[in-house]
Amino acid sequence: MPTAYDQLLDATIQHLEDLKAHGVRFVSVSPESLGALAQPVPRTVQSTAKPTPPAAPAPHSAIHNVKSEIAPSIEMALPLALPGGTPPPPTAPLSPEAKAAAFAKLRARALACLKCPQLASSRRNVVFGVGSIDAGLMFVGEAPGADEDEQAEPFVGKAGQLLTKIIETMGLQRGDVYIANILKCRPDTPGQSAGNRKPTPDEMKTCIPYLHEQIDLIRPRVLVALGGTAMEGLLNKTGIAKLRGHWHTYRGIPLMPTYHPAYLLRNQALAEKRKVWEDMLQVMEQLGMSISEKQRKFFLRS
Repeated sequence: MPTAYDQLLDATIQHLEDLKAHGVRFVSVSPESLGALAQPVPRTVQSTAKPTPPAAPAPHSAIHNVKSEIAPSIEMALPLALPGGTPPPPTAPLSPEAKAAAFAKLRARALACLKCPQLASSRRNVVFGVGSIDAGLMFVGEAPGADEDEQAEPFVGKAGQLLTKIIETMGLQRGDVYIANILKCRPDTPGQSAGNRKPTPDEMKTCIPYLHEQIDLIRPRVLVALGGTAMEGLLNKTGIAKLRGHWHTYRGIPLMPTYHPAYLLRNQALAEKRKVWEDMLQVMEQLGMSISEKQRKFFLRS
């Protein structure tokens, strides 16, 4: 089974090859990263065996030489996102300036993304994410809708307005949390003048590395998955009615699945609203937030 170290190297190589495929010839590296790459790896065990001369690198691929040349120190120097729900190797937190710079570079990459040609050609805007990059709480939806595509911000339509009310009822402001989607572009709807469609598994798989990097940079204390499609994209599990209300783990972070706000717009029953609120009460407890008696009794019949 590949280790996190091997996965990190493979992710790095894949990213470099993606850049090369899009015509990128040079990659900017900060002086700090170059300095880290130049440092020898600490050895805890001294080998007395005579070292075997390294094999000559294959001449046909300069990119694959990266694996042999910087493999020993890349784990310490580059906190890249790993595939799926695998958390990255522990690294020291970035300074506020470095974190903001890394987030800006990630955003620039996402805004220029052309990995899904049909989505890139039909979108108005890339909907990257919104909120505090120091947030302890992060909400993850499935994909932008028409309003989000128009305004380049996630959850700004009717469902987004309801999500904002939920956040405020928790005692927070929208700017205190971070909100993002698995898919950064609105799924195209050929032949339709209105409406949205569910993103395909392949679309989510292609786009989710951006979300992984967002999560790894923000390092929230709690994740909330909004709706069944988000859960399917994150954990490859279906059945939100059974999954909600129970804690899961994603990239080493506690994750609470709950119903999408759009579901509550379709189903106004107090019992369904209460289910979502019970999920949020668990989130508040996990975050160590104070909960008033009034908050505990929301949506309970007198």
